[in-house]
Amino acid sequence: MIELKNVTKLYGKVIGVNDFTLTLEPGAYGLLGPNGSGKSTLLNLITGQLRPTLGTVRILGRSPRNNARLFRQLGYCPGGEGMYSDVTGYDWVRYLQRLHGMTVHEADSAAKSSLALVGMEAAMNRPISSYSRGMRQRTKLAQAIAHNPEFLILDEPFNGLDPIGRHELTNVLRDWIGQGKSLLFASHLLHEIESITHSFLLICGGRLLASGTAEEVHTMMVGLPNEIELKCSDPYCLASRLMGERVADSVRIVEGLLTVATQQPQRLYEQLPVWLAESNVKVTEMRSADESLQALFNSLMKMHRGEL
Repeated sequence: MIELKNVTKLYGKVIGVNDFTLTLEPGAYGLLGPNGSGKSTLLNLITGQLRPTLGTVRILGRSPRNNARLFRQLGYCPGGEGMYSDVTGYDWVRYLQRLHGMTVHEADSAAKSSLALVGMEAAMNRPISSYSRGMRQRTKLAQAIAHNPEFLILDEPFNGLDPIGRHELTNVLRDWIGQGKSLLFASHLLHEIESITHSFLLICGGRLLASGTAEEVHTMMVGLPNEIELKCSDPYCLASRLMGERVADSVRIVEGLLTVATQQPQRLYEQLPVWLAESNVKVTEMRSADESLQALFNSLMKMHRGEL
């Protein structure tokens, strides 16, 4: 579906994407990274809006640059808006389907169906200037799926949606994946990705840090310290005890909160009640990294910064 070979994109002296090599089979993927990590640059390269400074980009086996035939197989919901405020949502979506080569009748039917699917049926004949941000976001998604593409590319699609809108959009995207269609979904919020798919790419500083399922990347990281936070009556005493028992690789105390890095979490959990009783230390709160993508993301970022 996607093949990038040694792709670099430079903006003058600024690196947007740095020596990016990636091959993805058809499926659903989340593109994760903090703001400014290169997600939008990568999507613009994939959709052909940018030309790589170095390297090659192939989507469905073809170059995306100025490729109208390929565009008919892609659906793209951009992060920016670029909408005409004085036309209706229906007219805007219908017009974009005409650009894909549909007849007037086909474009009319596709626009109505896609707007209904994203919950915009009641408002589709109102001018876009009267839409809320969430309604504009839904309309953008409608134009991306109206021509029934093989591969849907979404840049921060949940922006501006309220909780109900997020839930409804999540269901639409799950149904899309359930039909066997492909999806690349960019976000800097991990819970958004987790609600859609567990196959992901992590990008930071324009470089690919990890890819695969959460389980695969967790396996890759076996042996790295787990972090456990404890709020207790005497953090210095407890830190000393854990170091003395050789169960802590490192400890730090910030504003009374003890953070322990350990490669032996099971032993720490089993012995902690004994050590607390012997040290006369009371713990009022304890938190550990769970198996969510948030914990995984944090660990990978620390690896990237050389902190692990």
